[in-house]
Amino acid sequence: MICLNDEFDTATLEKIRLLYEKSFPVSEKKPFNLMLKKRESDEMEFLAITDDGGEFLGLAITVIYGDIVLLDYFAIEEKSRGRGVGGCVLPMLRKRYTGKRLILEIEDPDEQGAENTAERVRRLGFYRRAKMRNMAYRVRLFGVLMMIMCFDGEAVSYEEYHGVYTGVFTDAISKNIRLVTEG
Repeated sequence: MICLNDEFDTATLEKIRLLYEKSFPVSEKKPFNLMLKKRESDEMEFLAITDDGGEFLGLAITVIYGDIVLLDYFAIEEKSRGRGVGGCVLPMLRKRYTGKRLILEIEDPDEQGAENTAERVRRLGFYRRAKMRNMAYRVRLFGVLMMIMCFDGEAVSYEEYHGVYTGVFTDAISKNIRLVTEG
């Protein structure tokens, strides 16, 4: 059984930090200390993904703004990948945030010159199998071309999406998001 825990000890927080540091490129990471402050003010949530025995399997870090929840970071420990953990967590997140629109950003697999195209394609397939769909617009997030995805009936406009950043973070972060295409 997979569990989502928002209350955990400092050892688990360190596991979250280490997985965060190794799982995301520098261009996509926010300062961890900033995220901890946002967690204290309930604007971000850190969730430890564990099995029912308490073994750490992964992380989900969300940004909460009004009725929008941005799944900002989602990673599964390497040893736990391919076991269906991620596929179990998405419905749990959706249930946790009932009444809110859950969105996420993924690197666009069609971006020219991307070094990790195969990984991007796999990630897009994973989220589509989870019944998510991409929005009609794309953004440049700190220079990286991103698709914004949501579940059916939970769409957000670019203005609402960008509002998450302007409402929760500083201009230093929100000014680095640009609308690229609109459908």
